[in-house]
Amino acid sequence: MSLKHSYTLIAPFYDAAIARATLAARQRSLSGLPTSPGRVLLAGVGTGLDLPHLPPQHHYVGLDLNHAMLRRAQPRVGAVDFLPLQGDAQRLPFADNSFDSAVLHLILAVVPEPARCFAEVARVLKPGGRLLVFDKFLRRGQPAVLRRLANPLLRRIATRLDVVFEDLLPAAPGLILEDDRPALASGWFRLIRLGKH
Repeated sequence: MSLKHSYTLIAPFYDAAIARATLAARQRSLSGLPTSPGRVLLAGVGTGLDLPHLPPQHHYVGLDLNHAMLRRAQPRVGAVDFLPLQGDAQRLPFADNSFDSAVLHLILAVVPEPARCFAEVARVLKPGGRLLVFDKFLRRGQPAVLRRLANPLLRRIATRLDVVFEDLLPAAPGLILEDDRPALASGWFRLIRLGKH
């Protein structure tokens, strides 16, 4: 089953499963958006759980592979300037240096090729731009036996459990790690901020 089809089935239950658990971490991550107005990419916007917490001064483009997710995001738009767009975060339909900031919340552990997604976001980010990441990552060398055993099944349905963030960095050498802190589940979920130089 493809991610597009599995998330069509998951969409009605997605919010109940993760909204409350991730709320505080999302808010902390989004507080890292710049204060000056800019163009912000929300890659993998999903059902729009970030939308109520976005500062109003920016223009947002919310991209998701799944139409059912985008449809669920619409009621959360509120007063922000938001353009929903169906597309693949691994093959972004934007020119180089198109965005002042980008947000990757719970998407790198979902896409089949996280390094490609990471590189694509780096490509469309302007020099001096900021990337905010919130997701679950293994640490290099971390055994995590149960996660690794469950990964072959879960990655086909909803999410990967084996992504190592540090392994993604070579795909986007123009991005510099600025901050990395634990968010949830004893540091399995992390809040990461990067800048493009």
